[in-house]
Amino acid sequence: MLDIVGRPVRLCDGISRRGFLRVGSLSAGLTLPSVLKSRQSQAATADRNDTAIILLFQAGGASHIDMYDMKPAMPAEVRGPFNPIATNQPGLDVCELMPGHARIADKLAIIRSIKHNLAVHDDGTHWLQTGWPLLNARQMGQQNPSQGSVISALAGARKSGMPAYVAIPEDYRRHAGYYEGPAFLSSRHAALDAGGDPSLGNYRPPEFKLPADVVMSRLDERRDLMREFDSLARQLDREPVFRNLDDVQRQALELVSGSTVRQAFDLSQESTELRDKYGRHAYGQSALLARRLVEAGVTFVVINLYEKDVDWWDDHYTIEKNLRKRLPPYDQALTTLIEDLTQRGQIDRVLVAAFGEFGRAPRIDQHAGRGHWPGAASAVLAGGGIRGGQVIGSTVSNGAEPKDRPLGPGDLVASLYRVVGLDHHATVRDRQQRPIPIIESGEPIAELF
Repeated sequence: MLDIVGRPVRLCDGISRRGFLRVGSLSAGLTLPSVLKSRQSQAATADRNDTAIILLFQAGGASHIDMYDMKPAMPAEVRGPFNPIATNQPGLDVCELMPGHARIADKLAIIRSIKHNLAVHDDGTHWLQTGWPLLNARQMGQQNPSQGSVISALAGARKSGMPAYVAIPEDYRRHAGYYEGPAFLSSRHAALDAGGDPSLGNYRPPEFKLPADVVMSRLDERRDLMREFDSLARQLDREPVFRNLDDVQRQALELVSGSTVRQAFDLSQESTELRDKYGRHAYGQSALLARRLVEAGVTFVVINLYEKDVDWWDDHYTIEKNLRKRLPPYDQALTTLIEDLTQRGQIDRVLVAAFGEFGRAPRIDQHAGRGHWPGAASAVLAGGGIRGGQVIGSTVSNGAEPKDRPLGPGDLVASLYRVVGLDHHATVRDRQQRPIPIIESGEPIAELF
């Protein structure tokens, strides 16, 4: 909560300075320091181009061979149970369970040659989420800020009164320490947790729930106080010492009243037809919520795509059964999101990306699954001004390693930073105020730009 304390100083209308600054539980659950930042320092750091990112993170590691890099000429234990289908781009095929991808392939950039050498979930995820490799990440803990937190710190929200960084349905690190947090950056650059599955009928972002001790009479008092703030703000505009503070306070009041953030989270404002088109499942409604959030001014949204009943995308067992369940809603959500952004004229200002921490093994094993495989993985991107309708890189005949154009996690993260106008050579300050590069190494992928 925003709770600035100090010696009470009376303002000209009789309201104490402390009383004015003390928003506290007025936020009805919102943790304001985690979502409000100084726009002045951000403007000096980033070359803003008003572009947002929606990352569909395939937590657990998706099978490149069964989705974007199929090998139909190989034996069954390599090629897997699915057939490729042609797309609207000659020479580009995708899994038969992803007909939406086939329909919009001209908008997609599919990267088939991502590789690294960290086969543990935590280690690989740290690299893909932060741009920094880390051995024994589970024991070490997150050492570098996630790309969402870096973007929050260096770019900020695209519109006043909105958070810069949101995680849907929740911050994945709550489950396994999975490195979407701010590390040594201030906690204000953590993701605003969307709080659950937005496809559920009782979904409500937890940050907007009333604290247990709040009753409606207190809310009525808060509304009266907010009306006083409106009058007081006009007076503060004439007081230079309070001007920057007033900017922050005004944003806080917007969050209290819910005029901006609440509306962005309110899926009921969308038509039944569009909600059905996205799909009435976690993937679809999360994608629709992400579109609403970036439309309202959020800069980075991560959608953590995982299902607890099938161990997320970590398909060590029964991969055919799992993908037959998972790929249709994934395909529906991702492609509808891209089409919706296109129809709204927003696609050039929103990058949609999907990838996980690594690929899957090139051979189906005795458990009818595929093991971890950092030696090759795929990613798909669309929008944000990148060039679609192309495949970047390739793998050898069994999909075990890149054949040409090998790329690393740092290249992918650097590309995302470029989309939002950040120099991939930029630094952030650690707790000792030392400059730390935002990625260890890597360059934006030239073919995308």
